[in-house]
Amino acid sequence: MFKSPIKLAVLVSTSALALAASEAKAEDMVVQYDQAQLLRLEQPAANVIVGNPSIADVTLKSTKLLVITGKTFGVTNLMILNDEDKVVKEVRLLVRSDESKVVTLTRGDTRNTYACVPQCEPVLKVGDEQKFYSDIATAAQQKMKFSEGNDSQSQQVGN
Repeated sequence: MFKSPIKLAVLVSTSALALAASEAKAEDMVVQYDQAQLLRLEQPAANVIVGNPSIADVTLKSTKLLVITGKTFGVTNLMILNDEDKVVKEVRLLVRSDESKVVTLTRGDTRNTYACVPQCEPVLKVGDEQKFYSDIATAAQQKMKFSEGNDSQSQQVGN
């Protein structure tokens, strides 16, 4: 059938590589930066392992429901094990920016990003002009303090 042992060896090694690649491939899950997404499981989870927790956060809502939140742009993996430490699910998490209704304004070497839903408002995006980014970050922190009742101005208003 095979006249050359080299052709046989190439065929066997190619088949072995294809089989190994198909078995090792985890499914991809795209999560938007700063947004949460649900992952439903067919089997109960006992342990959840995130390769790089700075990229995505995973919370076990119940044994069959996980909440995955994109924390920063990048790729990491997620392994879910049952109580016998067998893999229930393995996923490659891709955290990306939601580019729908986002406008990036570039002037020379500076960049500012706006979310336009329906009016354009500035948003935090890594890589934007430093002062623009700092001003938005400061305003966001003040807003959070105000909503939590920790802002000195909100305490004065209540007096």
